[in-house]
Amino acid sequence: MSTLTPTNGLLSSTTREERLLSFEGRYRQQQFTRRNWTLFYGALFLAALIGSIAVSDFSIPGLIKGLPMAWNYIAGTLPKLTLENLWGDLAEWYWGLRFWLRLLVETILMGFVGTVLGGVLALALCFPASRNLVENTGIYFAARRTLEFCRTVPELVFALIFVFAFGLGPFAGVLAIAVHTAGSLGKLFAEVNENVDPRPIEGVRASGGNWPMIMRLGVVPQALPNYASYLLLRLEINVRGASALGLVGAGGIGEDLYVAIRQFEYTDISAIMLLLILTTSVIDIICETIRHRLIGHDLAASA
Repeated sequence: MSTLTPTNGLLSSTTREERLLSFEGRYRQQQFTRRNWTLFYGALFLAALIGSIAVSDFSIPGLIKGLPMAWNYIAGTLPKLTLENLWGDLAEWYWGLRFWLRLLVETILMGFVGTVLGGVLALALCFPASRNLVENTGIYFAARRTLEFCRTVPELVFALIFVFAFGLGPFAGVLAIAVHTAGSLGKLFAEVNENVDPRPIEGVRASGGNWPMIMRLGVVPQALPNYASYLLLRLEINVRGASALGLVGAGGIGEDLYVAIRQFEYTDISAIMLLLILTTSVIDIICETIRHRLIGHDLAASA
């Protein structure tokens, strides 16, 4: 039986066996390293979970004991409706419906305007915050830290600052929502940018396009559906969050909800909360419909 030698362009059987053994050894080493890292991260997660439970005083018996009390509070806010006088009971429950609807519209507009302003700021900052789109480390670092600051400070803190600066009213709430939205969406937009196909970017650059043209022609068309999806999701979150900014005098229906809670007007609490739940559900359905249309349009265009 003849043995293949390297002289005729083929590897000998001994050389192939050595290469297979070397490949198997490297594979086993990679598996061993991956398994060790998995165990390390698992142990780290378990330690963090145990530490969090200890610090937060989480207790299963306390949870079981407290849940009925929470339900008693919720049940105490519900009105007593009777079939004999149903319309009268509903009218008494929603005695301030016209006033609450006006505040609810104000809350929705606060969330909408804040989302639009924050989305514009996020779009402006997401490109320099993408590692694959900027070569200057200083610009990347500054953009990332700016986004971190905007989303780390709670909306209520921003609302307090803007209420002190601009006075009571929805304007302070809009600014607080816009700043926090810019930080949150900017990070999400930047991560979308870092996952785009680099070939269109190289094509625009090879054609002599400058940096703004590369962003406009090479990045935005790929990332636009994800931008819209995240923006619609944030709109739903901001409308819900705008209702809480009234607690610090930043406008919206939250201010009247806070008054009802402090004055123990339990039926008013449930009436306002039900309006907020229904509004959030309607906005979620609308945003879902728009998002599906955008996705369907994008799939049809790519096909």
